[in-house]
Amino acid sequence: MSGVLPFFVFEGIDGAGKSTQVALLAEALEARGHEVTRVRDPGGTPLSDRIRGLLLDPESPVASSTELCLYAAARAQLVHEVVRPALDAGRIVISDRFTWSTRAYQGAGRGLSLEAIDAVAAVACGDLRPAHVFVLDLDPAAREARMTARAGAARDRLERESGAFFARVREGFLEQAAARPHEGTVLDAALPPGELHARVLRKVLDLLAAA
Repeated sequence: MSGVLPFFVFEGIDGAGKSTQVALLAEALEARGHEVTRVRDPGGTPLSDRIRGLLLDPESPVASSTELCLYAAARAQLVHEVVRPALDAGRIVISDRFTWSTRAYQGAGRGLSLEAIDAVAAVACGDLRPAHVFVLDLDPAAREARMTARAGAARDRLERESGAFFARVREGFLEQAAARPHEGTVLDAALPPGELHARVLRKVLDLLAAA
């Protein structure tokens, strides 16, 4: 991982268990003496959190192009205010989502141009790239079952999308992983959380050791 910043990202469709794996990895690395910053995208700063609220509000109609720009704006602020300063300070950064989500959701899901998405990402993130991306792969039918099991939890605007939409998004993640085998690892999100964590931690420790 020589020359690559210690920045790790979890991706996947809603309900795949990303936040659980972010927490487990952060706790394991902190127990080994590392300083860790956890972030979620969108969010993580006052401005980014306000944009997140707009994006996920089920009562807010959002055009696909607007959605792309709002995600990029929230991410740009997160990178500027949190991610780059943490990396510059020698901390490990673990993110719940980053640019692969935009290519999957707004690209594969909404049908926006990948060239336009990448151009917007270049403005928002500059040359920042994760050291590794972990894609938690979940079948949309299993996702629906998990979401239904969340008794009393209201679904946000994106969580209310159709199974066909999430099938396209899932394929978008898998296509990125297939095209960039050295940048990402696909993991079966149906596995027990502890088993997933063990695989993630092994990969992260190997990358850190090679830095």
